[in-house]
Amino acid sequence: MGTPSLKKISKPQPYLLQFEWQDGLSATILVRDFRDECPCASCKGENIMGTTYSFGMKVNKPGMYELDGIHPVGNYAVQALWKDGHNTGIYTWEILRYISEQRGLTNEQLQHYAEQARKEGVIS
Repeated sequence: MGTPSLKKISKPQPYLLQFEWQDGLSATILVRDFRDECPCASCKGENIMGTTYSFGMKVNKPGMYELDGIHPVGNYAVQALWKDGHNTGIYTWEILRYISEQRGLTNEQLQHYAEQARKEGVIS
């Protein structure tokens, strides 16, 4: 059986993304983790005949962790648009499912990040 389809993506807070899957799984992750999991060759390197080639060290840029939009790519993926201009990451359902399962936050972690965001003035 293949990866279930993604039913919905939402942004409940400026720093969070929530994924809802057809099979009932719901996962909330940090926007920062979503960017860090960008699957494009610039971010993850490119595998050529079993060797992964990296394109240099990742540099933090203004807007790097600010999600500007998410657009569907056919019926199998989404493309993220970032405020630093990066837009080459195509997140397939398989990649999103992996991120949902590996990076999904617990209720305790969600509460911790909410408290931190309140202290920093990100949310009220």
